[in-house]
Amino acid sequence: MEVVVASSSVDAGIGCWELQTGAEQHRYKPCASPPHGLVCVGQRFLASSQLREPSASSGSILYWSWSKPQAEVKSFPAEPIKSLAANREGTYIVGGGVSGDIYLWEVASGRQLRKWHAHYRAVTCLVFSIDDSLLISGSQDGSVRVWSLFMIFDDVRRQQADHLYEHSFSEHTLPVTDLVTGYGGCNAIIVSASEDRTCKVWSLSKGKLLRNIVFPSVIDAIALDPGEHVFYAGSWDGKIYIAALNAESTSNKKYGLHIINSLSNHSKVVTCLAYCASGNLLISGSEDGVIRVWDAKTHNIVRVFKHAKGPVNNILVVRQELYFNSWPNSQASSRRHGSLLPPALDKYANPIDEDANVKAIIGLQSTCRKSIDDSYLSSHVINNQIKELQQQGSSAAAEMEMERQKLDCRRSMQMVQQWKKMYENLHQFCVNELLDGDQAAISNGNPP
Repeated sequence: MEVVVASSSVDAGIGCWELQTGAEQHRYKPCASPPHGLVCVGQRFLASSQLREPSASSGSILYWSWSKPQAEVKSFPAEPIKSLAANREGTYIVGGGVSGDIYLWEVASGRQLRKWHAHYRAVTCLVFSIDDSLLISGSQDGSVRVWSLFMIFDDVRRQQADHLYEHSFSEHTLPVTDLVTGYGGCNAIIVSASEDRTCKVWSLSKGKLLRNIVFPSVIDAIALDPGEHVFYAGSWDGKIYIAALNAESTSNKKYGLHIINSLSNHSKVVTCLAYCASGNLLISGSEDGVIRVWDAKTHNIVRVFKHAKGPVNNILVVRQELYFNSWPNSQASSRRHGSLLPPALDKYANPIDEDANVKAIIGLQSTCRKSIDDSYLSSHVINNQIKELQQQGSSAAAEMEMERQKLDCRRSMQMVQQWKKMYENLHQFCVNELLDGDQAAISNGNPP
C-alpha cells in the first residue's frame, strides 16, 4: 500500500492518505515543519524538524511511529534544524542547521557521528544519491555542494584536502529551494531550483553545469520523471511547469527554452512535489492547503486531498505494508510492547566515541557494498538490543528478533542481486569481445 504523507508550516499535524483510494489513514500531532523538514526513516517511522521562533537558540526533531498519533521521541539539537534527510536503509539521519552546519546522526544509537560547516548560510535542502554514497546540500547562500561520505569520515583525507566537498556549484544568485538527484550514483544528474527563477541541471561525474532553464516565476519544488526525460517544477504562480532534460524535446514558445508544457489548478504557490513511479503519478502540494494527484501521462487530476489547515509544505510517498494495519489497536499494542522507536538524537558529539564511530562507518562508503554493510550494522545493533531485552524479560524482544530476521533476509537478497549484476556485466563483456573479434576479422578480410 502506498500512502501520501504531508505536513504544514502551521501546527496542523501530519496528514496521511491512501494513494489509490484517497481514504485518510491517520493524522499525527503536533507538527509545524519547515520546507524539506519531513522524512520517512527506512519506512519505519516519521521524523520532522520543527519551526522555532527566530530568536530560539535550539531546535527540535520529533519522531512518530506509524501506530501512534502523538510524537513519541523528542530530540533537541544544538541549533534549529531546517532540512532533514535519511539514507535508504534508515541507519542515518542528516540535518541542515540555520548556521550552515550539517549534522549526521546514527539512528539506532542517537549518537552524533559528524558535524561540519557546509555553507555560509542556512542549509535549505538535503538529498542522498541513489546509492547513498554522496550527500547533496543546497543553501540560502545560493550554492549547491556535493559531499562524499567517505571523505567526511576519513580524517587523513580531511587533513590533506583543501576542502571537504567534491563539487561546489555557485551559479545560483539567490537561495536554493529544492534538489533532486537521478539514478546512476556518482554518474547521476542533479537538478536544483532557486529563487532566481532558474533550474539548473548538473553532472555529478563531470562536476559541471549541463543545462540552465529560466522560468516565468520562482520555482519552489521539483520532481524528476523516473525515465529522466523531463522534470516538473512547481512555481509561485500556481503552475507546475514541465521541462525537458533531453535535447530533442520541443520547447513551448509561450514559456521559454526547454519548457514544454504546464499543469495548472492550484490557486497559490506550489510548494512541494513528489513522484510515484509505480502508478506514474505526480503529487503536488500548495499554500492553498490542497494536495493534488496528477496522471503524468494525461495531465488529469485523479485525486484531491485536503490538509487540516494551513499551507502544505512537505509531501512524501511511502510504500508501507505492515504498520498501518495496527492503527485501530495502537494503544493496546503500545501497552504490550512499548515503543520500538530509536532513542533521541544527541545534542553534541561525544569525543570518547568518535574513533569508534569513524571505524564503524568508514567501510560503508564503497558503492557496491553500501547497503549490505548498513544492514549488517543495523543487525548487529539489534542483536545487542535483543540480548538486553531478553535479560530484562521484555516482550519487545520477540519483535526485535523479527526485525533482525527481516534485515538478514534483506541482506541476502541484496547479495543475490549484486551477484546477478556481476554476471550480467561479465556476460555483456564476453559478448562485446566476441563481436569486436568478429569485426576485426572482417576488416582484415578473414571470415569470422
